[in-house]
Amino acid sequence: MTQHPQASSAADARPAPDAAEPESGPGSPSGAFRLYDTATRTVRDFVPVVPGRVSIYHCGLTVQSAPHVGHIRKEVVFDVLRRWLTARGHAVTVIANVTDIDDKILTKSAEAGVPWFAHAYRFERELHDAYAALGCEPPTYEPRATGHIPEMVELIEVLVERGHAYAAEDGSGDVYFDVRSWPAYGSLSGQRIDDMEAAEDADPRGKRDPRDFALWKGHKRGEPATASWPTPWGRGRPGWHLECSAMAGKYLGDEFDIHGGGLDLRFPHHENELAQSTAAGQRFARFWMHNAWVTAAGEKMSKSLGNGALVSEVTQAYPPRAVRFYLAQPHYRSAIEFSDDSLAEATAALARIDGFVTRAAELVPDAPAAALPEAFVAAMDDDLSTPAAVAVLYAAVRDGNTALDAGDLDTLALQLGRTRAMLGVLGLDADDPVWQRGGAAGAGQDYRPVVDGLVAALVEQRAAARARKDFTAADAVRNALAALGVVLEDTPRGTRWSLAAPPEITTGA
Repeated sequence: MTQHPQASSAADARPAPDAAEPESGPGSPSGAFRLYDTATRTVRDFVPVVPGRVSIYHCGLTVQSAPHVGHIRKEVVFDVLRRWLTARGHAVTVIANVTDIDDKILTKSAEAGVPWFAHAYRFERELHDAYAALGCEPPTYEPRATGHIPEMVELIEVLVERGHAYAAEDGSGDVYFDVRSWPAYGSLSGQRIDDMEAAEDADPRGKRDPRDFALWKGHKRGEPATASWPTPWGRGRPGWHLECSAMAGKYLGDEFDIHGGGLDLRFPHHENELAQSTAAGQRFARFWMHNAWVTAAGEKMSKSLGNGALVSEVTQAYPPRAVRFYLAQPHYRSAIEFSDDSLAEATAALARIDGFVTRAAELVPDAPAAALPEAFVAAMDDDLSTPAAVAVLYAAVRDGNTALDAGDLDTLALQLGRTRAMLGVLGLDADDPVWQRGGAAGAGQDYRPVVDGLVAALVEQRAAARARKDFTAADAVRNALAALGVVLEDTPRGTRWSLAAPPEITTGA
């Protein structure tokens, strides 16, 4: 079917805000939060259904294989959105589903010789590891498709009763949504039904129109009996689009605030969700939010193209916080080209920020928390413009370093507080408990106190060797640490250590 280009964003072209502007507390920022709505193709004032409470549904993974960086960008984007809305004073509920039954899961599990549910559960656990690795708070709830069959059957019954769905006449057990029965079909993606083409992989049997989509798929010979459930139309399993409508409605009600996901879901998945939910009488989502892709050599990162860099591999090669920074810094509606150079730049930039925080905290350890700079608030309120927000963060670090060199401790404390506040909103504060938890991120954190202690002991040995002018022994300690990827920096306030730049990685299947 016809695809439309992603919405453009002028965020990257905006001039960097002045970090010297007045401050604004997170609970009382000036202006209103504005968000781009895919449905209206405009940036609109965000007004929640229930004042002070925000409800978000974003489409989770089909757990057929391990998550790559392209998948996890969506998680980072919506985690930043959640953190910002929370900073704005809202109570935020996030529902992100897990699609644990579909054609690809059945095919891949059969190829692997394992039950489909075991295959899905394995990669669901890997998805949770990826959440943790990049500092994403888990959803408020994460429903599985297979746990909501009764709700799906009820939704189909409503659509059939209203004349928007029909059972295939070939006895297959399939049930389809009648797209021509709903005049608004195509409104989300800006298409006319007559201009659409049927998907190349769609099964045309039993359809009144080739563009009709499956709400329920009848059980087929050769499929596991456990992958089917009884319904008035025969045994079978849910269609992909039906799952999200049923789960969003169950946990967020007939009308909620934001529905989102990757840009590739806009059509047909979200278009179909919108059609079936509104045809069933629901108001559904007030805003539709879509993040752009991560690309590799100009192509969308995907499993089918074999160009996906797995989260587990990327976070072994680069610090997980730096990977998050790389994904969060560009505007969410701008595509990101995956490259080692970009990841290395993000790693170096975060190291500079961390270096300032470390040096400043040594001089002003009791620096009070500071309010967010107003320029940062304005940037985040402007369709979550993280590039402009990060520019304010850089300015605070720059001004803080200037104050540090000048011995201006009052200004240093202010800029340290601002920096920490901004890092918290972006999910990049190293002291945030999310970076101390278990999973892929937490595994390394378990050893951090031990590593800190061992490096500190070696640094003390080196200092003692230098004091007695045994420079051969001192160099031996430095070289031994360098061989392990630890870089020492001698400063007037003592020796600090950091990790060397990571090796390059490549994308792969």
